[in-house]
Amino acid sequence: MGKRVRISNESVNCYGFRVLTAGVNVEQYKRNPVLLYMHERGNVVGYVKDPKVENDEITGELMFDCASEQSERCQKQFEFGSLRMVSAGLEIIETSEDPAMLVPGQTRPTITKSRLFEVSVADVGANDDAIVLEKDGKRIMLSKDGACGLPLITHNNNQSNKDMEQKVIALQLGLPETATENEINAKLAQLKALQQENETLKAEKQKLAEARIAQLVDAAVAEKRLDAQHKEQFVKLGGQIGAEELEKTLQAMKPQVKLSVMLGHQGSAPGSASEKTYTKLSEVPADELVKLRAENVEEYKKLYEAEYSMKCEL
Repeated sequence: MGKRVRISNESVNCYGFRVLTAGVNVEQYKRNPVLLYMHERGNVVGYVKDPKVENDEITGELMFDCASEQSERCQKQFEFGSLRMVSAGLEIIETSEDPAMLVPGQTRPTITKSRLFEVSVADVGANDDAIVLEKDGKRIMLSKDGACGLPLITHNNNQSNKDMEQKVIALQLGLPETATENEINAKLAQLKALQQENETLKAEKQKLAEARIAQLVDAAVAEKRLDAQHKEQFVKLGGQIGAEELEKTLQAMKPQVKLSVMLGHQGSAPGSASEKTYTKLSEVPADELVKLRAENVEEYKKLYEAEYSMKCEL
């Protein structure tokens, strides 16, 4: 009697995929249970007796025909134990990325339907290294030196990218990279609330600043430091330089001179209705103009220059 060996099972191989045993069609293989050496067509060394599908694995007894030197050597090596494994040749019919079909550690689709077309004696075999696959008529060799032709699981890639993005976001928010989605959302909500509060405080601060600027300009107009027609101009200036700098600027401006005080008018208290302020020469009454020129030459020159935009030569 030959030695029964495992041909395939449902474990995840080193390429990250697995084969569903229930989906493997072995009926055609039973009619021609050829045993090859290392998947080489034409290098037949025997056949597989009584291939069975049970307990999520496929097994069979190896029967060497000893019709060739290769077959005799394989039989002796199996009896000795230096050869112990076989590899299944499977044609892929259907694959699935359904999470229900995936197991931990799986990175490629599950082969849900396939056809067993040959079994080979292999120096490195079994599910994890030496399965031979065929898909769309093209053979995919899976050995330690080969490349896997099955694609990576799409949603696993997406999930991996999502996890990586979540870690980056968590770190940017000052959270550990292990933070959960709920913790990240809570932190984002907190930051949003702080941002709204900050915007509210900025708006209130702006209103207070505008009110302070308006107050300073109104006071300057009342103190005759500023003409009312320039009010809007200085309000705009305050918005550019701030209330503090505007206050310094307005304080540096001297109040307009009251001509009656300068001329020494008697009988009129400061601030009375009889006192008048002039900004240019044409505003001075004719009866005061001669007196102004005689008694306050500097003020006369100032008003003259304001009137005619040129210096008065006296």
